[in-house]
Amino acid sequence: MPYIDESPTMSPQLSARGQDSGDGVSPTPTDGLGTGGERDAGKGLEMRKLVLSGFLASEEIYINQLEALLLPMKPLKATATTSQPVLTLQQIETIFYKIQDIYEIHKEFYDSLSPKVQQWDSNITMGHLFQKLASQLGVYKAFVDNYKIALETAEKCSQSNYQFQKISEELKVKGPKDSKESHTSVTMEALLYKPIDRVTRSTLVLHDLLKHTPTDHPDYPLLQDALRISQNFLSSINEDIDPRRTAVTTPKGETRQLIKDGFLVELSEGSRKLRHVFLFTDVLLCAKLKKTAVGKHQQYDCKWYVPLADLVFPSPEESEHCPQVHVIPDHELEDMKMKISAIKSEVQKEKANKGQSRAIERLKKKMFENEFWLLLNSPAIPFRIHNRNGKSYLFLLSSDYERSEWREAIQKLQKKDIQAFVLSSVELQVLTGSCFKLRTVHNIPVTSNKDDDESPGLYGFLHVIVHSAKGFKQSANLYCTLEVDSFGYFVSKAKTRVFRDTTEPQWNEEFEIELEGSQSLRILCYEKCYDKTKLNKDNNEIVDKIMGKGQIQLDPQAVQTKNWHMDVIEMNGIKVEFSMKFTSRDMSLKRTPSKKQTGVFGVKISVVTKRERSKVPYIVRQCIEEVEKRGIEEVGIYRISGVATDIQALKAVFDANNKDILVMLSDMDINAIAGTLKLYFRELPEPLLTDRLYPAFMEGIALSDPAAKENCMMHLLRSLPDPNLITFLFLLEHLKRVAEKEPINKMSLHNLATVFGPTLLRPSEGESKGHLTLASDIWSHDVMAQVQVLLYYLQHPPISFTELKRNTLYFSTDV
Repeated sequence: MPYIDESPTMSPQLSARGQDSGDGVSPTPTDGLGTGGERDAGKGLEMRKLVLSGFLASEEIYINQLEALLLPMKPLKATATTSQPVLTLQQIETIFYKIQDIYEIHKEFYDSLSPKVQQWDSNITMGHLFQKLASQLGVYKAFVDNYKIALETAEKCSQSNYQFQKISEELKVKGPKDSKESHTSVTMEALLYKPIDRVTRSTLVLHDLLKHTPTDHPDYPLLQDALRISQNFLSSINEDIDPRRTAVTTPKGETRQLIKDGFLVELSEGSRKLRHVFLFTDVLLCAKLKKTAVGKHQQYDCKWYVPLADLVFPSPEESEHCPQVHVIPDHELEDMKMKISAIKSEVQKEKANKGQSRAIERLKKKMFENEFWLLLNSPAIPFRIHNRNGKSYLFLLSSDYERSEWREAIQKLQKKDIQAFVLSSVELQVLTGSCFKLRTVHNIPVTSNKDDDESPGLYGFLHVIVHSAKGFKQSANLYCTLEVDSFGYFVSKAKTRVFRDTTEPQWNEEFEIELEGSQSLRILCYEKCYDKTKLNKDNNEIVDKIMGKGQIQLDPQAVQTKNWHMDVIEMNGIKVEFSMKFTSRDMSLKRTPSKKQTGVFGVKISVVTKRERSKVPYIVRQCIEEVEKRGIEEVGIYRISGVATDIQALKAVFDANNKDILVMLSDMDINAIAGTLKLYFRELPEPLLTDRLYPAFMEGIALSDPAAKENCMMHLLRSLPDPNLITFLFLLEHLKRVAEKEPINKMSLHNLATVFGPTLLRPSEGESKGHLTLASDIWSHDVMAQVQVLLYYLQHPPISFTELKRNTLYFSTDV
């Protein structure tokens, strides 16, 4: 039933299209509606019946809601004339203004329409009922004009009268006739919003009815007329109830509007606090959501405010004197991601097994706590603001994108004629009080806040080619970075080369980006700064200038095709052209053995080492040597994607055993070399730690007793074929050396295990089919266990091949 209205949205902005229609309905009655006669009339009339049935069901719910609202009105009126009134007559009139009239209009409409739908006949007419309903919209206009004062009166009465507070917190709404639920409890505030929402819904149903009504049907002109009246009514009242226009006035007497709001992490007195920050036309206000009892109206507490006339951004030089930000080690963040993924898996299992709702709620609560921790501790990019009068404030953001969004929004407002001011305590209270109704961002950005039917995002690999950019006014050194969202915040995943001194850079670089429940891709375009004097000592501060930025939603339907999908992002007059395609994780796990006898990619490691007469494949040794020579201090080495075309070029050279390999390696971007090494391991016909031993590795890492685990894990290494074991130990020592440079390259053992674990160790295709069914479950138990296996060996004291083979202390288990 598309029109059942059960959840209020607290921003009373009406639209002829509706807030959540999602049906691409045209705003004009003639658009695409005049072809009714050409359609299959029978199917059209059947659709009319379906539309009307759905609308009737939602009308029944709406009438029950209005009834619930009216129920306390009579007893309240009865007490108003006694010696102990709960409310005065004037307060009752204000709160329940026009509800009785609206109820009677809809009751009459419902009683007239219901028998027509129940005794359906293709010749039935009901356009006159909708026309009459539209003609009574004046009652809604009166309701809308009074809506704000009705809410405020109800709020004041609740605060001053406990009896009314109890009544308004729990009004009983009758369930539909055929519903199992006899009653539901709803607050008075939510019910008072229902009439505002209803006009939009009625307009939507008129759109749908017109779509499925032949133009020669007698109802057609009546429905058109009803739609015209409804749309005119909506556009006339939208101005009055736009929530952004209901803010308090500014000192200059103009209306103060909310421009932007969102949750940011503030570093206050050495600790991280989650704040809701509101940017108004003349002031930045930092607030905290007050803890209130269940069912109580939520409120904000103002922590501080800065008039925009007094707000300044510190220069890079000033930033040097700010306290250093304590950054949480990456491995702790990765650990938390794994915990969250494990809980997600448990929630899915509980749901699949029809588990107890209490158990699911408990898991969701735990997931929220962990996600909240991640949200609080992951941001590390400083965003500082000063008040001219001396006080400084520091926010931490997860992305340069957000920082430039906030900075640009503030600077745009500062170009206008704004004045400094001081708010009195009453004015501050009014402004803070308005934040709850005005806010556009309602929930903390964690996945446990999402509804079950919301998209879980994409898991797998996104291939992106950044082609070119146009629209630059003057030549500059230009590059792009790519960001995707992961666990509620954005992470930088790839970076193009700098294209020197140009207005039309042609990068044509391809990247492979791993997605972990991602829903958006961002592209940022920078001008590279080579001026050493402008360098900021703060590690996380990017001094390169953002020329433009843009974001697109990753629509699963659009990207999950085998073909490249080309797109353009427009940013501040700059257009960046790019292409993308997506590979789900289960597809990326498929290994296709090479049919060729020569080459190294897709060929068994034992064949390659035998042919080369080497212990470790030449490709592994050369890539590792090059990374250790000039990439060991590269930030994000092995995590940041290399350019795909460079990687393919290196692959071709290694496969052909070209004598120019060393020259090419020394000239190639280091991320491409790191990517070639990862690709080699990923394309092995079977993973380095073998299909046969995979189940035993999974069991071994799950052992609780340290001694048993040690015995098992060492025995499993001894069970590997020699070329696999020697190559694995060679890689292990290299990754440990990379992690020694963690303060510079930001790659911990845990990060490296996360990058390489699922590549070196994964289930054979037969097994993986059982594991990789749920998209949102991909980062599940198996992937975490794969990471834990590699981490175990990375954290282990050095393992020598000869010692391992000679050591008989380890008992032999049959694997």
